[in-house]
Amino acid sequence: MTRARKVTAGHARGFLRRAHLMDSRAPDIGTVLAHHGYIQIDPINICGRMHDHILRNRVHGYSEDGLMRHIHGEGPAGSLPAEMRTAFEHHLPSTDILAAFPLDAWPHLLAAMRGRTKKPSRWMGRLTPREKEFAARIMERFETEGGLGPEAFADERRGRRVWGAATLAKATLQKLFFHGRLLISGRQNNRRLYDLPKRVLPAATLAAGESSPADVARWLALTRLRQHRLVALTKAELSLVEDLVQAIEVDGCSTLHCLSSDLPLFEPSAPGGEPLLLAPLDPIIYDRRVTRQLWGFDYAWEAYMPASKRKRGYYALPILSGTDLVGHVDMKADREKRRLGVVSRKVRRGHGTAPAIRQLARFLGLGPR
Repeated sequence: MTRARKVTAGHARGFLRRAHLMDSRAPDIGTVLAHHGYIQIDPINICGRMHDHILRNRVHGYSEDGLMRHIHGEGPAGSLPAEMRTAFEHHLPSTDILAAFPLDAWPHLLAAMRGRTKKPSRWMGRLTPREKEFAARIMERFETEGGLGPEAFADERRGRRVWGAATLAKATLQKLFFHGRLLISGRQNNRRLYDLPKRVLPAATLAAGESSPADVARWLALTRLRQHRLVALTKAELSLVEDLVQAIEVDGCSTLHCLSSDLPLFEPSAPGGEPLLLAPLDPIIYDRRVTRQLWGFDYAWEAYMPASKRKRGYYALPILSGTDLVGHVDMKADREKRRLGVVSRKVRRGHGTAPAIRQLARFLGLGPR
């Protein structure tokens, strides 16, 4: 790694716009997955889902639910044959992040899947004796059938109360997914349908062996760089990717790093035109410390906070205008009345939001109030 490169905060922010494909959108979803390493998935749909907000600012002509169609095909039960699939859903190791990954991520996730089978966790860990007995019956049925959800299993016993799981069937299926014994094969009204890995992923992907611990660690560090493009690496992370990164110094910020291959994107150019409404967990603002230091913008997603603690709103979308983050707008879609309503907003003086709101309304097939 060469000596740290000093840049202004403005140049760093412009770099991030370009590195996040916001000034030159990608032609398709696969290109963005390869560029960013993964796209975070979240089921909440107040004014569009998280992954759709992320991708609509990065993919030319992106339409709502495009990521799910890309992964699973057009049909709700997973119409895309395994050998034609180029992406899959799973969790980023050591996190609760559900994401869409390109196929080359599979070997790097296997160790985490295996590790979960041995650790205590009501949500993702080893099976309880009751779940183990039920899992044997579940897996037997999956040998002959696929595209099944919890409702396909006639067992009303309650599971342990954990996130997203109420019945024993749902809790067991969820753990089998975390362990890699089942994968999400499709979705029906956003409800997961599962199947055996051999019917979800290409044979060549499944044949790839588990990555070594060293390879996984390097992959995770590189994935973090690809996801956010300008990050504060730990010493341990830096030691794994030192041959591929460049240190960046910006006044008022801790030392940041980018991929050396991204350095040409620091060349000044005019930022995009109209303001953009960002996903609440968009990769460009995901690291709150970097966002505070580099953009002077303090933001947290509050959907999972108690209402009494919210400052911005349930689903407030940050606003990117040029190389500035200038506020947020909390919105709610009324699909029945085909309207997109503004619940609240806080925007820096001199910056308008109407064009960005109209653009989102068109994306959702709605009209603003």
